[in-house]
Amino acid sequence: MVSLLLRPATAADVDAVARIWGEGWPDGHLGHVPDALVAVRTPDSFAARVRVADSLVAELDGVVVGFTMLAADEVEQVYVDRSARGGGVAGRLLAAAADRVAAAGHESAWLAVVPGNARARRFYEREGWTDEGAFTHAVPVPGGTVDVLCHRLTLALPRPGQRER
Repeated sequence: MVSLLLRPATAADVDAVARIWGEGWPDGHLGHVPDALVAVRTPDSFAARVRVADSLVAELDGVVVGFTMLAADEVEQVYVDRSARGGGVAGRLLAAAADRVAAAGHESAWLAVVPGNARARRFYEREGWTDEGAFTHAVPVPGGTVDVLCHRLTLALPRPGQRER
């Protein structure tokens, strides 16, 4: 029986997270972000950017198949290995990320998605996130930032003690 486990990332997960991120990043970004950002998204760059303390991983039968990374109220990354897409892993990771943002006391969570990443935008909207419109996201890169046109999607979170009806 296949079982999905969501858990905090550990240092032992960095290679798996970096591989999933590095393989998945081009799917939603190539052709939709400035060349200056593509140039710095090398295979080694993903491992260097993994923040274990801010990440959750999804395991299927002991194999890491996805992750999410948070920064305060922002869900910075949500990636699932191609072999596990379509099985509900991303939805579970996104819900767990929202739960962590709520537990930290935030009233809403947000994420940025490039306009050309239609698959991701449809997924987030199906999961209840609202498109708040376009904005310019200053993406940190070595030596500065790269401005990337994105859409800001938000999710209102229940306040502590509130229950869904």
